[in-house]
Amino acid sequence: MTQAAATARPEPAPTPPGERVTRSAVVTGASSGIGLAIAHDLVGAGWHVLGLSRTRGSLPGAATWVPCDLADVISADEAVQTVREAAAGGVDAIVHAAGLQYSAGIGDLRPEHGERMWAVHVRAAELVVGGLVGDLTEGGRVVLVGSRTMTGVPGKSQYAATKAALAAMARAWAAELAPRGITVNVVAPGPTRTPMLDDPARASVPPVVPPLGRLVEPSEVAALTRFLLEPSGSMVTGQTLVICGGASLS
Repeated sequence: MTQAAATARPEPAPTPPGERVTRSAVVTGASSGIGLAIAHDLVGAGWHVLGLSRTRGSLPGAATWVPCDLADVISADEAVQTVREAAAGGVDAIVHAAGLQYSAGIGDLRPEHGERMWAVHVRAAELVVGGLVGDLTEGGRVVLVGSRTMTGVPGKSQYAATKAALAAMARAWAAELAPRGITVNVVAPGPTRTPMLDDPARASVPPVVPPLGRLVEPSEVAALTRFLLEPSGSMVTGQTLVICGGASLS
């Protein structure tokens, strides 16, 4: 390139005063597993992440940690208020990735386990998304992290029921928020290499390696999630995207 051509290149337009230049995303369960992978992926792509979790864990230093026990209504409500104050310009995306799993056959189900999974998977989504829906920017995005087991897997009935509820809720919210250009989708991973696989609470149903020969990586779930948050996913809404290495084929 000649010196003249370089000189003639137009300078970037200045950012108008008060205009946000960084997109913000609220990520629940951001201290470990899939939530942590999503937080790292978004920070690397230039997003400002507000991570809701009980501990900071390995949340990137550039992210804002919002201490929160999503199983507790008061704690979740307080976290929502903290986010509203920290993201005064609005929230561009919400990713609900917090989760836990208890496994048991029908004769050994414990109501307290089902209630806790419902609180973290479903009620927390209601509290966080419902509490921030007025702060979502036009064209904002919501992604709920579900599970391939939502269609039903032996020994995981309570877990599957809570994840299936997310798909129904996402479709309802997608219809409600479409007039604002806001999309709502579910990313449903199969067996993913996270600490949850080693949790004694799910020991009765060990993970099965998918037909493609390995477990799903958290980074792959994060990449699919970001696809939905970026302009590339602007026309996808009310859908459940399964990433399972072929586990759902049988």
